[in-house]
Amino acid sequence: MARKPRVEYPGALYHVMCRGNNGEYVLNKDEDKLIYLELVRKYKERYGFKLYSYCIMNNHVHLLIEMETVELSKIMQGIQQSFTQRYNKKYNRTGHVFQQRYKAVLCDKDNYLLQLIKYIHYNPVEAGIEAGLNYQWSSHNNYLKFKNDGLVEIDFVLGMFREDYKKAHRLYEEFMNLNNGDNDIDDYTIKYESSVAMGEDIDKSSTMDIDEIIDLICLRAGVKREEIIRRSKIQKYSDTRKAIVLINDKYAIIRSTELAQKINIPISMISKIKSGESKSNKFVEELVNGFEKRKGIIQA
Repeated sequence: MARKPRVEYPGALYHVMCRGNNGEYVLNKDEDKLIYLELVRKYKERYGFKLYSYCIMNNHVHLLIEMETVELSKIMQGIQQSFTQRYNKKYNRTGHVFQQRYKAVLCDKDNYLLQLIKYIHYNPVEAGIEAGLNYQWSSHNNYLKFKNDGLVEIDFVLGMFREDYKKAHRLYEEFMNLNNGDNDIDDYTIKYESSVAMGEDIDKSSTMDIDEIIDLICLRAGVKREEIIRRSKIQKYSDTRKAIVLINDKYAIIRSTELAQKINIPISMISKIKSGESKSNKFVEELVNGFEKRKGIIQA
């Protein structure tokens, strides 16, 4: 089955993630991380894209890229192929260094740019790396130290906080939870991680319509939509609602408050379902798995 083409257009914002082939730690040496970063800079200068955030981990890379005139596929082809050639020559090996197709999620820049930057910068924290946010191979340091070396668009991003750089810097620190010692990522970034972990080219605005999902799950469960919104305690209706909640949570389609209104259940019940306090069963799992197969979503 052919892969669907990526949605690419000038001004589009993509969260790109590249993993080492078979999960290999192809970037565990600082010298290799530096080579990769130099290649990002090289192709940024050549193709003129904007880079808002990056994080180079030992076995994967995050890039937050806005296209200009050159397509994302060409940008990533240049970076990935160049690194593969250098890496294979350096270590006297052949074959793939990264998984054959990087993941690229088309994102809403107006509403989520700052949250995406935060998500990417928090990767070392989530991975339990001792340096945490001070991790060397993250663009967080560019923002924290006003390091405007032409690689990351820190002027634009800090300008979203304040025109005055000192105030913008303080607000950025607050946004990253540096001033209060709170290292928890907010609900958006946790949900977003789940959507990125799924198959390639997920554009939730065009492929994840909650009404379509409710109708699909009801059809598969053999119930009517109006039946599941009556707050009936019939097991089949309850299980159908649970499946809808779990799918919504997994792919960050709409807010929990909106979903509560859609299927007429208390927000507290949604929280219990998401936390596992309200237990799932085999039927719920079948509904969720059936949805994923139908939508062609594959675990990475």
